Amino acid sequence: MTTTHDPLARIILVVDDAPETLSLLCDTLALEGYTVLVARDAQEALARMEMTVPDAVLLDAVMPGDSGFALCRRLKQEPSWTHVPVIFMTGLSATEQIVEGFASGGVDYVIKPLKLPEVLARLATHLRNAQATRLAREAVDIAGLGVVLVDASGRVAWRSPQATQWLDQALAEALEPARAQRAWLADTLRDGESQLALPGGATLQARSLGQAGLGEAMVLLRHAAAASPASSRLDHAALTPRETEVLAWLAKGKTNRDIADILDMSPRTVNKHLEHIFEKLGVETRTAAAAIAGQLFG
Repeated sequence: MTTTHDPLARIILVVDDAPETLSLLCDTLALEGYTVLVARDAQEALARMEMTVPDAVLLDAVMPGDSGFALCRRLKQEPSWTHVPVIFMTGLSATEQIVEGFASGGVDYVIKPLKLPEVLARLATHLRNAQATRLAREAVDIAGLGVVLVDASGRVAWRSPQATQWLDQALAEALEPARAQRAWLADTLRDGESQLALPGGATLQARSLGQAGLGEAMVLLRHAAAASPASSRLDHAALTPRETEVLAWLAKGKTNRDIADILDMSPRTVNKHLEHIFEKLGVETRTAAAAIAGQLFG
């Protein structure tokens, strides 16, 4: 279930059991153009998150029931919520408490009594950073790929929308999809690559890209259509992963300069890859190579 709201308004979830803090923040945030959701404890906060995923959370560290630190850890365990920045606001100011706030997944820490201009400035900064990160990660979906980040414990820390769709399709019949997903990703990280069957004879191919920082490993997913003359020809050509990426962008009409910028390589390197691709496919022109690739990637 989702709630309707102004698509241009940022949604902020404020979690605090102090009425005066809630009133002050709600009024201030509303004046700044934010849509505000309110929760008085961890249970209410989780219920709000199930209804609408906010753009940021302002979270009190000390509340009845579960603490803000425990709630933050819970939020960061859910892949669809982990991108949401959490800013703690509390009277706790000891070093160990501040460290616990960051260790539980918070991105910032403001001390009560709140200085509203400071809260607004920090919130705006973290909203911009979160949006930039999200757009960068989701950009891989535009290229027809998906990305999964796996933490040091083997749990999914984040999945791009395309990766989520493919994994849900591939594991729809599993008795325990979450456990099956974790086991498959563990195999991928161990072996370097693996694949799963998708409906209609297609396959979901996974390739480990190694460490992505902060103890996380990255897995790149790619949808491979059911076998066709074009795919058989590409399989026989035995293109390298990099050559496949170059060919995929060629099929989308990108110039050598565009491909170089997208894949962070020089135009000369792109030319070399294309020479090898043409030779392996037995073609002589970009048009012919793009036609073959279009049948597979299109």
